[in-house]
Amino acid sequence: MSHQLKLVIASALIGSATLVQAAEIKLGIAEALSGPAAKYGTAIKNGFNLAADNINAKGGINGDKITLIIEDEQGKKEEAINAFKKLIFQSKVLMVFGPTLSNSAFAADPIANASKTVVFGTSNTADGITNLGPFTFRNSVMEADVLPVTTKAAIKQFNIKKVAVIYGNDDAFTKSGYDVFKTALSDQKIAVTDTETYAKGDVDFKAQLTKIKSSSPDAIVCSCLAEEAANIILQTRSLGMRQPFIGGNGFNSPKLFDIAKDAADNTLMGSPWSAENPSAANKQFMADYKAKYGSDPDQFAAQAYDALQIVAEGIQKIKLSGELSKDRIALRDALPGIKFEGATGKFSFRRAPSKDGKETGYDAQQDAIVNIAKGGKFVLLK
Repeated sequence: MSHQLKLVIASALIGSATLVQAAEIKLGIAEALSGPAAKYGTAIKNGFNLAADNINAKGGINGDKITLIIEDEQGKKEEAINAFKKLIFQSKVLMVFGPTLSNSAFAADPIANASKTVVFGTSNTADGITNLGPFTFRNSVMEADVLPVTTKAAIKQFNIKKVAVIYGNDDAFTKSGYDVFKTALSDQKIAVTDTETYAKGDVDFKAQLTKIKSSSPDAIVCSCLAEEAANIILQTRSLGMRQPFIGGNGFNSPKLFDIAKDAADNTLMGSPWSAENPSAANKQFMADYKAKYGSDPDQFAAQAYDALQIVAEGIQKIKLSGELSKDRIALRDALPGIKFEGATGKFSFRRAPSKDGKETGYDAQQDAIVNIAKGGKFVLLK
């Protein structure tokens, strides 16, 4: 064999070894990129893409690049189920992020648990999500942790003695938020003058708001998504009502101010993320997001951005074997121990309490920040 041929073979072998080494790490993303929840899903997708770009630009994870495989689950249960099946069984991803809404998570997360694949929610805050199984994780802080802090701050800020409540009764997120508000108000000895409901897609809330007006509350508690919340706020103002609003993290979207403008002033909202968090990690995230997308990020982008980095730290701790079923379980075992500080502040996981003796997943252990709307944006409540 000639010396030249040996060199060619050697370089070919080195080349193929390099190809084997620089593998891609496939992560699945199932989010609502169309339909009414797309305002959340698109921000989430942007947060994931930004984090993946940043990680890959620094050499990936142990030299391997992250590849995001994205499916539109349209904010619908059946589409979320289809997206999960496609990502887990056809695309053979290491794990799945999503879906956007809690309703969809209750439908799709069991598929991930049955196939022993990590499912990581970045926007699912309803109670019970992490009871779906030990492969369910979330860095979205539960309403149960946020809303009592928010109501307490509102009572102090506005000297509230009685409130009226309005909520969407056909959505897991808004219904769960209502349940938490109800308990928090009772615990904090605040009287409820009236409770009204609406259905997803409603645009006229005058009948409910007229009843609320006649009950003369000091404030209005709204467990609502941003679009309905904004329309409810505008319609209360058109009825001559000036009461402040108290909301959950469904309010934490630029959409609220796109529609309600400064009519939303004095709205209180609790969230794990604030644009005003002065940490270096958050400032960097906000600057990078604006540079890439030409607009300011919201809480949902921030939580997705942090979530991908939490998972990247988990992957870094395991040695990927290339045997998918083994690697999926190894990732599940590595994630609970991750402690992280990112755009949303200090973060760790806590095991969800078991309700029926079954193994549970992991919730977010993170502090809530209370914000107040002033001049068409949320600022920290001082």
